Amino acid sequence: MNKLLISITASLAMLAAAPAIAQQDTQQGAEYADPAAQNAQDANYSDSELQQFVEAQSGVMEVREDYIAKIEAADSQQEAQELQMEANDKMVGVIEEVGMDIPTYNAIATAYSSNPEVRNRVDSMM
Repeated sequence: MNKLLISITASLAMLAAAPAIAQQDTQQGAEYADPAAQNAQDANYSDSELQQFVEAQSGVMEVREDYIAKIEAADSQQEAQELQMEANDKMVGVIEEVGMDIPTYNAIATAYSSNPEVRNRVDSMM
């Protein structure tokens, strides 16, 4: 159950973080290369990085739980989008508060989904 929840939350967080990454992409232009895509199969994360990811996951899940009912109860599409952006900003804040940048978080989340070694290491830290 925990594995499924983390996987789902990681996916939602990656989607929610997309506007922040897109903003970085716009600011950096053609120089920006998505580390999540480049390092998706990378299993060489330090225990410290993976522990930060686990801590961020916990906070991201809390934000998601706080906002999901609000978004579903929104009176308009615009209100739902505003709440989604607010939730996104809070998720990004949670990730950055634990000392992790968004590209690294996304890369670990992708590796968690696709690399059994990373998944096992993260699961053992929970």
